Amino acid sequence: MAGAGLLERLEAGHVICAEGYLFELERRGYIQAGAFVPEAVLDHPEKVTDLHREFVHAGSDVVEAFTYYAHREKMRVVGKEGLLEELNRNALALAKEVADETGSLFAGDICNTNVFDPEDTASKKAVQAMFDEQVGWAAEAGVDFVIAETYSYAEEARMALETIKAAGLPAVVTMCIHQDPLTRDGMTPADACAMLEQAGADVVGLNCIRGIPTTMALLPAIREQVSGYVAALPVPYQTTEEMPTFQSLRHPRHDGMLFPTALEPFESTRYEVAEFAREADALGIQYLGLCCGNASYLTRSLAEALGRTPPASRYSPDMSKHAYYGTDPLLKPTNLDFADQL
Repeated sequence: MAGAGLLERLEAGHVICAEGYLFELERRGYIQAGAFVPEAVLDHPEKVTDLHREFVHAGSDVVEAFTYYAHREKMRVVGKEGLLEELNRNALALAKEVADETGSLFAGDICNTNVFDPEDTASKKAVQAMFDEQVGWAAEAGVDFVIAETYSYAEEARMALETIKAAGLPAVVTMCIHQDPLTRDGMTPADACAMLEQAGADVVGLNCIRGIPTTMALLPAIREQVSGYVAALPVPYQTTEEMPTFQSLRHPRHDGMLFPTALEPFESTRYEVAEFAREADALGIQYLGLCCGNASYLTRSLAEALGRTPPASRYSPDMSKHAYYGTDPLLKPTNLDFADQL
């Protein structure tokens, strides 16, 4: 649906949004874990552009500017506050280039500030200033909509939403829910999403922090309370009721916390991602994707589970051609007979 906007695409079906740039570029050696500031936009812009193209190739309808954690507070922590505007404008330009060439939606991005304090007026002023800066740059770049993501506080999410709407842009707003299944200001996820919808959000839902099983556990109540479009973008890790977030995951082979650099024992498979897509679709959730831990092959599986055949589907698995496990008549019987001894 090249040329169609966010709401037009949602009216017609699903919108797939590939998130997870921080983790994927960290794995590739272009982002520092811990700080997680998107300096690759300035240091290695070609790698960011490549990942934008890769995610679209895999089935993403959205090219999301890599401005997660590109706010004043994070840039101050790494001693590069002076590069704030350059980083944001470059990130937006990289995303716009790929969105234009592929007919994808071009999204701005703002996120949790890590300074919000519901009891501190000064902190709220600082948060508002950060939102104003980033939304302003996104609006000037001509984004189709803005994603406001990964908010633990419903009030901070509402501030982000109000900033986006004041700029005259559609808004996708997603909360993150920690081990306690409430926002940090005490709302249920369903109540928080309903509040954000009533405040003008075009899409509301959950992203990040929780894996597929523990995100799915929260979605039915959200779907029941929200009349419009719902978003679900979990992290692709095997969280459980006892360990509901990827920060809480523990493994007997390792001491202490695995987040963020030793989560591999809990990675979800492409088949689990496909099942998530089908289950979320059955609930009536139309804005779907994956967050930290995402990779292009997982986005492809999600897209295929929704009936899509993105360009990357040309290379989807076909085990019928495998030398030992295949079924093609040209394969050698001696190898097929040896398969159970591999």
